[in-house]
Amino acid sequence: MLDFVLPKEVAMLKILIIVTNTGKYASGKLETGLWLSELTHIYHAAKEEGYEITIASPNGGNVHVDPESLKRFTLDKISKEYWNDPFFRGLLKHSRNLERVSTQEFDLVYLAGGHGTMYDFPGDSVMQNLIQNQYESGKIVAAICHGVGGLLNVRLSGGEYLIKNKVLTGFNWFEESLAGRKKEVPFNLEAALKNRGAKYKKAMIPMTSKVVVDGNLITGQNPFSSKKMAKVVMSELSKRQHK
Repeated sequence: MLDFVLPKEVAMLKILIIVTNTGKYASGKLETGLWLSELTHIYHAAKEEGYEITIASPNGGNVHVDPESLKRFTLDKISKEYWNDPFFRGLLKHSRNLERVSTQEFDLVYLAGGHGTMYDFPGDSVMQNLIQNQYESGKIVAAICHGVGGLLNVRLSGGEYLIKNKVLTGFNWFEESLAGRKKEVPFNLEAALKNRGAKYKKAMIPMTSKVVVDGNLITGQNPFSSKKMAKVVMSELSKRQHK
């Protein structure tokens, strides 16, 4: 019997969403974690397309959600629906261990944000190797808000930083001030990106949507970019799928 192979245009795409395990700032004064909408919008968009979704974190297991992202003025309709969904909440309690899925192939690797990522993303060698392989294979790497910090220490095969000379965005220092977290965060993300040689761009108005595409690297500035980020990423995946 001949094996049946799905045509390329209908093959199920596989996406990996990486989230933080960190639940508190180093000071111990405030809780942090994943910013919920930066997961829910990409998750919803991928689910609508029928894509295979894996949610993983550096340590696996429970994913802390920043309580600020659950407040009435930040919890949008889609995020509220998923937060009230027992199945989705179960996924956050039992995220996959990143190392255990790192040898799999994905069409998209997506770094969700939240201040927690500033602690466990930048120094994760498993994540760095995964992103390097993903990027150099020509597949999409995407990151939003503080999740962009996971790109800081990724080097390409030639030794240069991935983000050197790349046009990108991420949560900026003035927005950190507006969020009241300048004294809590371990570093200035905007400055760190620039120090790596990135061509940093930001929205003219703070806390508004900004998404930047540079080849197979896609970045979003802040939580308010979550919806547009999901649309742009899905569009780029679709273009590649139908080539």
